Parts: sequence; structure tokens; C-alpha cells
Amino acid sequence: MAPSRRYVLGGLFAALTLAAAVLLADVLGTVFFAVTVAYLLAPLRAELTRRGVDPRVASVVVTVAALVGVVTVVAPLVLVTASRLSEVLAVLSGLPATYDVALLGQRFTVTVADVRASVVAFVRGVGRQVLVSLPVLLVKFTLFVFLVYSLLQGSEALARSLLAVVPPNYRRVAKALNRRARNTLFGIYILQAATALGTFLIGLPVFAALGYRSVLTLATIAALLQFIPIVGPSVLLAVVAVFHLAAGDLVRAVLVVSVGGFFIAWLPDILIRPQLAERTADLSGGVYFIGFVGGLLSMGAIGIIAGPLLVALVVEAATLLADELNAVPVEEDHRTE
Repeated sequence: MAPSRRYVLGGLFAALTLAAAVLLADVLGTVFFAVTVAYLLAPLRAELTRRGVDPRVASVVVTVAALVGVVTVVAPLVLVTASRLSEVLAVLSGLPATYDVALLGQRFTVTVADVRASVVAFVRGVGRQVLVSLPVLLVKFTLFVFLVYSLLQGSEALARSLLAVVPPNYRRVAKALNRRARNTLFGIYILQAATALGTFLIGLPVFAALGYRSVLTLATIAALLQFIPIVGPSVLLAVVAVFHLAAGDLVRAVLVVSVGGFFIAWLPDILIRPQLAERTADLSGGVYFIGFVGGLLSMGAIGIIAGPLLVALVVEAATLLADELNAVPVEEDHRTE
């Protein structure tokens, strides 16, 4: 096939993909999520096939593994929202409207009634939105499962088709971007999910030992906060400590910061991340944080994935460009010698 014909077909594929993205905007997040999950798990399916497993069976096994992973992350959030929403709202509504604060021998009264009302309204709105959206979420979840299976089943053919569009001189660039994208997705999904699960399992007995009643709720929130880079569960512990300080309970504030900080905010990172960090050596915390915040503000929930991925690819492209530019003088020096 002539190179010009390849490029025309590649451009046609890109144009049709863009048109499909516009028409399917309502499920674009689900499609993107399914594509990234299938892309990340394709090597696992290939390994099973290499070991003699039937390709269809391998696709089913890997799809089920992805299904279990998603349910493990999403189910606690839905469970907490459905069963603990009224309890959380009661606790927030029962907070005092004013707090007396002593500073430099002076006592001040801080009014937080408006802040309390705003927080209650926000939590109620989020809970209502999650519960109302459950039927739609189930439909999107079904779409996600079918997409992951279909993409895994045709992963080899799709990879060959995409690579065929790339000119031979740029295959190395494509492979480098592929490696960076896979490492980034591994860091977003596998490492973060494993750390979040560990945080949830550790948080249950720790919050129970500290005397809290809403153990499941607190452990779930701490686990979900693991997906926010750098800050993580420390935000939850700080908020709880502030509530204790405002109520004059200094001992419990110190306990939740020290004991909770060690076991919930620090220990999961030490136990889990080093075991998986080899695959994410190219994913720095700064890159992840910039992509996370920017993607979240620009694209919503799907930006949590798309933001870090895009920033990581930009960094990889900059690295390739720098290597290419630095290689030019060296080649010229060899020619002059």
C-alpha cells in the first residue's frame, strides 16, 4: 500500500473517531475508561494466550478481573452513600453554629453556621445525585464490560492497525509514548487502587480502635482520598482533628493525627507502593498532581485519568525532542572528525 494511501486512511480513521466522540459525548467517559483499562490489561491477556489459554477464555478472564477491580473500588462508595448518608447529614447538622476560640489571652467567637449549611447542602446534593444516577450507572457499567471484552479480543489486530499508520522512522517514538502511557495508567489504576484498598482495610480497625462509630464511612473516605496525589487521607485526618479541637478534645485530636497519620496516611504507602513502584518509575508526583488537578477542573471525573496521562505524554515527547536535539551536534562532530 502506498504511503500516501496509508496516511489518507489514517486521517479518515482520526476524523471518524472525532465524529463518533462528538455523537457519543454522553458515554465518552465510559468509553475512555474502558479503552484505558483494556489497553493496560492487554499484556496480561497476551501472556495468558502465550501460555496456551484459548484467546476467548483469556479475554473473559481478564475482563472479569477488570470487573472485580472496578466493583472493589466503586461498591464501597455506593454502599456508604446509600446506607450512611442520613447519618453523615445528622452529624454535620448537629455541629455547633459558633465556636469559642482562645488566642493570646483573648476569646473570640467564630460563627460557622453558613459554612455548616453549605457543607450539608453539598453532601446532600452529592448523595442525591449518586442515588438518582444508579440506573444510568448500571447501563454504563454494562457498556464498560462489553467494551473491555471487545477491545481485549481484538487487541492484536488493533495494535497492528495503529502501528501501521505510523511511518517507519517514527516507530521508536510511538513505542516510547506507548511505554510512558502504560506506566502512567499502571500508576493511576493498579498502584492507586491497591494502595486505596490497603488504606481501607487498615482504616477499619484503626478508626474502630480510636472509638469512632462511622468506621466504614471514614475508612471508605480515606481510601478514596488515596487517589488524590500528595495530600491523600491526611485531609480527612486533619478535618477530624479540627472538629475535635473545636470541641475542646485535644487528646482525641492528637490521637487521630498521630495514630491515624501513621497507620492510615503513611503505612499503606510504605507497605504497598514499593512493591509496585518499579512499573511506575517514570511517573513523578509533580506530574501526577498537575495532571490530576488540571484534568479534574477541565474535564470533570474523567480528567482524573486523562489529565495525568496527557501530561505524562507531553513530558515523554519533550524528552524525545531533547534527545533528538542533543544527538545532532554529536553526529556533526563525528562527521567533522
